[in-house]
Amino acid sequence: MKKNFDPFPNLITTRLVLRQLDVRDMDEFFILKSDKRLLKYYAPIGKTYDESYRKLQELNADIKDGESITWGITMKNYNKLIGTVCFWNFSEEEYKAEIGYELMIEMQGKGIMKEALEAVIEYGFNYMQLNVIEAVPDPNNESSVRLLERNNFIKGESFIETYGFNGEIVRRVTYRLMNIKGNI
Repeated sequence: MKKNFDPFPNLITTRLVLRQLDVRDMDEFFILKSDKRLLKYYAPIGKTYDESYRKLQELNADIKDGESITWGITMKNYNKLIGTVCFWNFSEEEYKAEIGYELMIEMQGKGIMKEALEAVIEYGFNYMQLNVIEAVPDPNNESSVRLLERNNFIKGESFIETYGFNGEIVRRVTYRLMNIKGNI
């Protein structure tokens, strides 16, 4: 599995540019990390602007260390951050990574994340040589589940998780996408 992201792999689709996050993205990044409507399904990361700034710096450090890779999503004709998509939680033995994503509320329902996921999945299978891409959405997040299913992810095992931010116990379901070519 390849985890060298230098130079950063910008990905271009019909409507989108997926690029590395930088400090110019901070206002929008803070919204993504603090918007209560988005946080309904995952733990808050940036309650304050400073916490969000530290998280952005941490994500870029993780790219250099090969721990994860996060792309900022922008429209081709508008260079403002509208979302992110990432690979993280790598398993070298299984050639596996977990995918995560988030998109500004006003940009949802337009096929943007489907287009972004298609580009990132292609990169994961063809460049990184992944065999498996997993996602673990909140099962109550119906749009996320539909997005995964539209991208051919298959529903897998269920498990119980305790959320750290409020102690709530929730059921999670793993979705998997297999690389039919395989790399082992």
